[in-house]
Amino acid sequence: MTRHPRARLDPVIHAPVRFSIVAALAAVQSADFRFVRDAVEITDSALSKQAATLEEAGYVRIDKGFTGRRPRTRLALTAQGRDAFDRHVRALRDIASGAAVPAPEDGGGATAPPT
Repeated sequence: MTRHPRARLDPVIHAPVRFSIVAALAAVQSADFRFVRDAVEITDSALSKQAATLEEAGYVRIDKGFTGRRPRTRLALTAQGRDAFDRHVRALRDIASGAAVPAPEDGGGATAPPT
């Protein structure tokens, strides 16, 4: 018996804000803290908290430094984070496509969608 694709969802990434952060970072090599904050439409404190959770999981690298005298924080997905995001998105696609729903001829009680 195959397991439903939801078993492959990553609980760290699945939270909507963390998913949004990881998705934003998946499109780039790294991003300025302010860019991610604005892209995800959350507060500084919310981004800090969620980024720390992602960093603890090994999914995000947080680099702090200075540009001149101004402090700068950059976020980047780690290789582990990119792999986890890819697996999570594949599981979501499998769920959305109905991949785990038994075919009607399998006696699963489902009927084909209307055409």
